[in-house]
Amino acid sequence: TAVRTLQRRLLLLFPHSCHPNSTFLYTQSSLMDLMNWDVDDRMAMIHQPLLMIAGDVSDTRYMTDDAFKKATGQDKELYLVKGAQHIETYWVPKYVNEEAAKLQEFFGKYLKR
Repeated sequence: TAVRTLQRRLLLLFPHSCHPNSTFLYTQSSLMDLMNWDVDDRMAMIHQPLLMIAGDVSDTRYMTDDAFKKATGQDKELYLVKGAQHIETYWVPKYVNEEAAKLQEFFGKYLKR
């Protein structure tokens, strides 16, 4: 199909955007649901400790900042990964390691054993 052809071309241009064995079924089956869901409308529902992580130079950072401001819980933290773009926070080893260390610290503080 035309969609699958486009996906293959995007994979060639941006090899780190997905796994080579990806079927893209998630995107095809639920993109409209994802587009209709707005996290900003639901931030006040979070009453548990909240950690949000974003790249400090990410083009999507404004969305994280806006959502974080709307979070109502007392134990909330916004952690910025210095120098990271949005998609790099998922696969660049130095950023992933930094995020993993932050997650370990955060969960160690707030999760009871």
